[in-house]
Amino acid sequence: MYFFLSNLSFADICVTSTIIPKMLVNIQTHSQAITYAGCLTQMYFFIFFTGLDDFILTVMAYDRFVAICHPLHYTVIMNPRLCGLLLLGSWLINHMHSLLQSLMVLRLSFCTDLEIPHYFCELKQMVQLACSDTLLNNLVMYIAAVILAGGPLAGILYSYSKIVSSILRISSAQGKSKAFSTCVSHLTVVSLFYCTALGVYLSPTSTQGSHYIAIPSVIYTAVTPMLNPFIYSLRNKDLKGAVKKIFGRVDYKE
Repeated sequence: MYFFLSNLSFADICVTSTIIPKMLVNIQTHSQAITYAGCLTQMYFFIFFTGLDDFILTVMAYDRFVAICHPLHYTVIMNPRLCGLLLLGSWLINHMHSLLQSLMVLRLSFCTDLEIPHYFCELKQMVQLACSDTLLNNLVMYIAAVILAGGPLAGILYSYSKIVSSILRISSAQGKSKAFSTCVSHLTVVSLFYCTALGVYLSPTSTQGSHYIAIPSVIYTAVTPMLNPFIYSLRNKDLKGAVKKIFGRVDYKE
Protein backbone atom coordinates (compact mmCIF):
# COMPACT_ATOMS: atom_id res chain seq x y z
CA MET A 1 0.00 0.00 0.00
CA TYR A 2 2.76 2.47 0.91
CA PHE A 3 4.58 1.72 -2.34
CA PHE A 4 1.50 2.77 -4.31
CA LEU A 5 0.87 5.72 -1.97
CA SER A 6 4.35 7.09 -2.70
CA ASN A 7 3.70 6.84 -6.44
CA LEU A 8 0.27 8.44 -6.04
CA SER A 9 1.90 11.33 -4.19
CA PHE A 10 4.46 11.69 -6.99
CA ALA A 11 1.69 11.79 -9.61
CA ASP A 12 -0.23 14.37 -7.55
CA ILE A 13 2.85 16.59 -7.29
CA CYS A 14 3.38 16.35 -11.04
CA VAL A 15 -0.27 17.21 -11.82
CA THR A 16 -0.12 20.39 -9.75
CA SER A 17 3.38 21.24 -11.03
CA THR A 18 2.08 21.05 -14.60
CA ILE A 19 -0.59 23.71 -14.02
CA ILE A 20 -0.12 25.78 -10.86
CA PRO A 21 3.31 27.38 -11.61
CA LYS A 22 2.08 28.79 -14.93
CA MET A 23 -1.12 29.99 -13.29
CA LEU A 24 0.87 31.82 -10.59
CA VAL A 25 3.09 33.41 -13.24
CA ASN A 26 -0.03 34.62 -15.06
CA ILE A 27 -1.37 36.16 -11.86
CA GLN A 28 1.97 37.83 -11.08
CA THR A 29 2.62 39.21 -14.56
CA HIS A 30 -1.05 39.94 -15.39
CA SER A 31 -0.50 38.10 -18.68
CA GLN A 32 -2.35 34.93 -19.64
CA ALA A 33 -0.40 34.26 -22.83
CA ILE A 34 1.18 30.87 -23.50
CA THR A 35 3.10 29.63 -26.52
CA TYR A 36 1.68 26.93 -28.79
CA ALA A 37 4.52 24.54 -27.85
CA GLY A 38 4.06 25.35 -24.18
CA CYS A 39 0.34 24.69 -24.44
CA LEU A 40 0.86 21.29 -26.08
CA THR A 41 3.51 20.38 -23.50
CA GLN A 42 1.23 21.33 -20.62
CA MET A 43 -1.62 19.34 -22.17
CA TYR A 44 0.56 16.25 -22.66
CA PHE A 45 1.82 16.16 -19.08
CA PHE A 46 -1.60 16.94 -17.63
CA ILE A 47 -3.23 14.05 -19.53
CA PHE A 48 -0.35 11.75 -18.60
CA PHE A 49 -0.20 12.40 -14.86
CA THR A 50 -3.99 12.62 -14.42
CA GLY A 51 -4.34 9.25 -16.13
CA LEU A 52 -1.51 7.87 -14.00
CA ASP A 53 -3.36 9.08 -10.91
CA ASP A 54 -6.46 7.21 -12.07
CA PHE A 55 -4.59 3.98 -12.76
CA ILE A 56 -2.76 4.05 -9.42
CA LEU A 57 -6.09 4.50 -7.60
CA THR A 58 -7.36 1.44 -9.47
CA VAL A 59 -4.30 -0.61 -8.53
CA MET A 60 -4.74 0.49 -4.91
CA ALA A 61 -8.34 -0.77 -5.01
CA TYR A 62 -7.04 -4.15 -6.18
CA ASP A 63 -4.45 -4.04 -3.39
CA ARG A 64 -7.23 -3.49 -0.81
CA PHE A 65 -9.25 -6.32 -2.42
CA VAL A 66 -6.38 -8.78 -2.02
CA ALA A 67 -5.61 -7.59 1.53
CA ILE A 68 -9.20 -8.04 2.75
CA CYS A 69 -10.49 -10.93 0.64
CA HIS A 70 -7.26 -12.98 0.52
CA PRO A 71 -5.24 -11.87 3.57
CA LEU A 72 -3.25 -15.10 3.93
CA HIS A 73 -2.06 -14.91 0.32
CA TYR A 74 -1.46 -11.14 0.28
CA THR A 75 2.36 -11.21 0.37
CA VAL A 76 2.41 -13.92 -2.30
CA ILE A 77 -0.02 -12.20 -4.69
CA MET A 78 1.14 -8.59 -4.18
CA ASN A 79 4.83 -9.39 -4.54
CA PRO A 80 7.34 -6.70 -5.57
CA ARG A 81 7.46 -8.01 -9.16
CA LEU A 82 3.68 -7.69 -9.65
CA CYS A 83 3.64 -4.24 -8.02
CA GLY A 84 6.42 -3.09 -10.33
CA LEU A 85 4.67 -4.49 -13.41
CA LEU A 86 1.37 -2.84 -12.48
CA LEU A 87 3.11 0.50 -12.07
CA LEU A 88 5.14 0.11 -15.26
CA GLY A 89 2.01 -0.80 -17.21
CA SER A 90 0.26 2.30 -15.85
CA TRP A 91 3.15 4.51 -17.00
CA LEU A 92 3.32 3.00 -20.49
CA ILE A 93 -0.43 3.06 -21.16
CA ASN A 94 -0.80 6.68 -20.06
CA HIS A 95 2.28 7.75 -22.01
CA MET A 96 0.81 6.27 -25.19
CA HIS A 97 -2.57 7.85 -24.50
CA SER A 98 -1.24 11.35 -23.80
CA LEU A 99 1.07 11.12 -26.82
CA LEU A 100 -1.85 10.08 -29.05
CA GLN A 101 -4.04 12.95 -27.85
CA SER A 102 -1.22 15.47 -28.31
CA LEU A 103 -0.55 14.27 -31.86
CA MET A 104 -4.27 14.46 -32.64
CA VAL A 105 -4.29 18.12 -31.55
CA LEU A 106 -1.25 18.79 -33.76
CA ARG A 107 -3.29 17.93 -36.85
CA LEU A 108 -5.83 20.67 -36.06
CA SER A 109 -5.62 24.23 -37.30
CA PHE A 110 -6.50 27.20 -35.07
CA CYS A 111 -7.57 30.74 -35.82
CA THR A 112 -5.44 33.70 -34.78
CA ASP A 113 -5.90 35.46 -31.43
CA LEU A 114 -7.07 32.25 -29.79
CA GLU A 115 -8.45 32.59 -26.28
CA ILE A 116 -8.86 29.45 -24.16
CA PRO A 117 -11.82 29.72 -21.71
CA HIS A 118 -9.89 27.89 -19.02
CA TYR A 119 -6.98 28.46 -16.68
CA PHE A 120 -4.81 25.85 -18.44
CA CYS A 121 -4.56 24.08 -21.80
CA GLU A 122 -7.21 21.41 -21.39
CA LEU A 123 -7.80 18.89 -24.18
CA LYS A 124 -11.53 19.29 -24.60
CA GLN A 125 -11.31 23.07 -24.72
CA MET A 126 -8.51 22.96 -27.31
CA VAL A 127 -10.51 20.66 -29.58
CA GLN A 128 -13.61 22.84 -29.32
CA LEU A 129 -11.64 25.95 -30.34
CA ALA A 130 -10.16 24.42 -33.52
CA CYS A 131 -11.14 25.90 -36.87
CA SER A 132 -10.77 22.58 -38.72
CA ASP A 133 -12.86 19.42 -38.55
CA THR A 134 -12.72 17.83 -35.09
CA LEU A 135 -14.87 14.73 -35.63
CA LEU A 136 -11.92 12.33 -35.42
CA ASN A 137 -10.51 14.10 -32.36
CA ASN A 138 -13.83 13.92 -30.54
CA LEU A 139 -14.21 10.26 -31.47
CA VAL A 140 -10.74 9.37 -30.16
CA MET A 141 -11.24 11.50 -27.05
CA TYR A 142 -14.52 9.86 -26.04
CA ILE A 143 -13.37 6.32 -26.87
CA ALA A 144 -10.27 6.90 -24.72
CA ALA A 145 -12.46 8.28 -21.92
CA VAL A 146 -14.66 5.18 -21.96
CA ILE A 147 -11.70 2.78 -21.97
CA LEU A 148 -9.16 4.61 -19.78
CA ALA A 149 -11.60 6.18 -17.33
CA GLY A 150 -14.57 3.82 -17.46
CA GLY A 151 -12.33 0.72 -17.31
CA PRO A 152 -10.50 1.72 -14.10
CA LEU A 153 -13.77 2.88 -12.53
CA ALA A 154 -15.35 -0.50 -13.31
CA GLY A 155 -12.30 -2.19 -11.76
CA ILE A 156 -12.63 -0.08 -8.60
CA LEU A 157 -16.36 -0.80 -8.30
CA TYR A 158 -15.82 -4.52 -8.85
CA SER A 159 -13.03 -4.63 -6.23
CA TYR A 160 -15.18 -2.87 -3.65
CA SER A 161 -18.20 -5.03 -4.38
CA LYS A 162 -16.06 -8.03 -3.45
CA ILE A 163 -14.62 -6.19 -0.45
CA VAL A 164 -18.08 -5.28 0.91
CA SER A 165 -19.30 -8.83 0.36
CA SER A 166 -16.27 -10.18 2.25
CA ILE A 167 -16.63 -7.69 5.12
CA LEU A 168 -20.31 -8.49 5.62
CA ARG A 169 -19.35 -12.12 6.22
CA ILE A 170 -17.14 -11.11 9.16
CA SER A 171 -18.90 -12.07 12.39
CA SER A 172 -17.42 -9.54 14.84
CA ALA A 173 -18.35 -5.84 14.71
CA GLN A 174 -14.76 -4.89 15.56
CA GLY A 175 -13.47 -6.87 12.62
CA LYS A 176 -15.92 -5.19 10.27
CA SER A 177 -14.96 -1.75 11.56
CA LYS A 178 -11.25 -2.44 11.14
CA ALA A 179 -11.74 -3.74 7.60
CA PHE A 180 -13.87 -0.75 6.58
CA SER A 181 -11.37 1.71 8.10
CA THR A 182 -8.65 0.49 5.72
CA CYS A 183 -10.80 1.52 2.74
CA VAL A 184 -12.25 4.86 3.87
CA SER A 185 -9.23 6.94 2.83
CA HIS A 186 -9.05 5.38 -0.62
CA LEU A 187 -12.79 5.68 -1.22
CA THR A 188 -12.70 9.36 -0.23
CA VAL A 189 -9.93 10.13 -2.72
CA VAL A 190 -11.60 8.12 -5.49
CA SER A 191 -14.92 9.93 -4.92
CA LEU A 192 -13.27 13.35 -5.08
CA PHE A 193 -11.34 12.46 -8.22
CA TYR A 194 -14.14 10.87 -10.22
CA CYS A 195 -17.01 13.15 -9.20
CA THR A 196 -15.15 16.28 -10.30
CA ALA A 197 -13.41 14.82 -13.37
CA LEU A 198 -16.49 13.10 -14.78
CA GLY A 199 -18.54 16.20 -14.05
CA VAL A 200 -16.31 18.14 -16.46
CA TYR A 201 -15.75 15.60 -19.23
CA LEU A 202 -19.14 13.91 -19.46
CA SER A 203 -21.33 17.01 -19.30
CA PRO A 204 -22.95 18.25 -22.54
CA THR A 205 -20.94 20.86 -24.42
CA SER A 206 -23.88 23.22 -24.64
CA THR A 207 -24.16 23.56 -20.87
CA GLN A 208 -20.51 24.32 -20.27
CA GLY A 209 -19.40 27.81 -19.39
CA SER A 210 -15.96 28.91 -18.31
CA HIS A 211 -16.99 29.17 -14.64
CA TYR A 212 -18.80 25.83 -14.76
CA ILE A 213 -15.67 24.12 -16.07
CA ALA A 214 -13.12 25.94 -13.95
CA ILE A 215 -14.60 25.25 -10.52
CA PRO A 216 -14.59 21.41 -10.65
CA SER A 217 -11.31 21.52 -12.58
CA VAL A 218 -9.63 23.39 -9.73
CA ILE A 219 -10.86 20.71 -7.32
CA TYR A 220 -9.39 17.73 -9.17
CA THR A 221 -6.21 19.50 -10.38
CA ALA A 222 -5.26 21.37 -7.21
CA VAL A 223 -7.52 20.68 -4.21
CA THR A 224 -7.70 16.87 -4.46
CA PRO A 225 -3.91 16.35 -4.83
CA MET A 226 -3.40 18.67 -1.86
CA LEU A 227 -5.93 16.78 0.29
CA ASN A 228 -4.67 13.29 -0.55
CA PRO A 229 -1.74 13.30 1.93
CA PHE A 230 -4.02 14.55 4.72
CA ILE A 231 -6.75 12.01 3.94
CA TYR A 232 -4.35 9.07 4.04
CA SER A 233 -2.43 10.43 7.04
CA LEU A 234 -5.57 10.51 9.17
CA ARG A 235 -5.15 6.74 9.62
CA ASN A 236 -1.90 7.40 11.48
CA LYS A 237 -2.47 7.38 15.25
CA ASP A 238 0.43 9.75 15.95
CA LEU A 239 -0.98 12.32 13.52
CA LYS A 240 -4.43 11.99 15.08
CA GLY A 241 -2.93 12.63 18.49
CA ALA A 242 -1.08 15.71 17.22
CA VAL A 243 -4.25 17.11 15.64
CA LYS A 244 -6.18 16.57 18.88
CA LYS A 245 -3.48 18.41 20.84
CA ILE A 246 -3.59 21.34 18.42
CA PHE A 247 -7.34 21.74 18.86
CA GLY A 248 -7.18 21.25 22.61
CA ARG A 249 -9.02 17.95 22.71
CA VAL A 250 -6.44 16.22 24.85
CA ASP A 251 -6.44 16.68 28.60
CA TYR A 252 -2.91 17.07 29.91
CA LYS A 253 -2.07 15.44 33.22
CA GLU A 254 0.60 16.87 35.52
